[in-house]
Amino acid sequence: MSATGRRDVVQGRGRRRRGARIAILAMALATAWALVAAVSAGATTVTVGSVMPPTFTSTPFEGVRTQFNTTLPESGANLTSPVNGAIVRWKVQGAKGGPFTLRVLHPNGVGAYTATGSSQSVKPNGTGIETFSTQLPIRSGDLIAVDSSNPTDEIGVATVTGASYGIFSSLPFEGATNAPSQTKAGQEIELSAEVQPAPAITAVSPAEGSVLGGEKVTITGTNLNGAGSVTFGEVPAASFTVVNEETITAVAPAQAKVASVDITASTLAGTSPTSGADVYAYRGCTVPNLVGQKLGPAKASLRRAGCTVGTVTKVKGPKKRRGKVIKQNPRAGRVLAPGAKVAIKLAK
Repeated sequence: MSATGRRDVVQGRGRRRRGARIAILAMALATAWALVAAVSAGATTVTVGSVMPPTFTSTPFEGVRTQFNTTLPESGANLTSPVNGAIVRWKVQGAKGGPFTLRVLHPNGVGAYTATGSSQSVKPNGTGIETFSTQLPIRSGDLIAVDSSNPTDEIGVATVTGASYGIFSSLPFEGATNAPSQTKAGQEIELSAEVQPAPAITAVSPAEGSVLGGEKVTITGTNLNGAGSVTFGEVPAASFTVVNEETITAVAPAQAKVASVDITASTLAGTSPTSGADVYAYRGCTVPNLVGQKLGPAKASLRRAGCTVGTVTKVKGPKKRRGKVIKQNPRAGRVLAPGAKVAIKLAK
């Protein structure tokens, strides 16, 4: 083969190797992006507020005020939050000026509203739908409002039969209860929010394990996606994996005593409430004090404590303690795995 032919063969092999490496790299990148997408998948959210009608008019606040929808007639619209949780995103349309602040209001049932929290202020870039991130607690039955910063600030207002919105003539203080100074009938403001519901645990399996920990526990519930922590009582799980909205697998941590604890999961929207469905029982052997007992009662004490009898040895001891336990191993008070053996020495 000529030098040119050999060179062509070598170059061809090099191109094939480079092509193979590129293909492998592409597959690795695709896998990595798939993992990133899976990890970053958020929990399902519930929309509260306007359905954002596409036809609207950017309308001035005419003051530093708070505005909020009081009636939303559209099918599927939630005027108030149907769940406890946290607002993770909010949207406005037709907004100009600013900055604007999202506010949570709690209706008192007689036409007034209590201010219970607000977001950081943000400034829109245009009059289209603008989305802002936040982490603002909201309770079932609460509604959302928007604060302006200047009288010239504007927000989109849509004409909708049956809709209405209210206005506070000045910004409310946190915790203050106010009635709207004005109500606009047949109109709604272009304001909505996405609420991530708080997590809840409905079952754990298995529901018991050793005080030494290490048991793999399947936690079932709702709105578990995005969980940042899982605890067994006051102790964080040894490790955990969020499988989906309904499932977390966790490795039980060790505990210092035999007891039943509540398993809780926490997300941006809060911590799961405790209930009988999340109880996990730690089983073990809390070594009782056997010294001074005869063998029969000592065995009964061990059974009640979740322990078993280990080696029984007779050794020389005082006559007045004959037939009684004069030494044990492990010592009293130790917390061991269920069924752990306790060695006994009896005086003879």
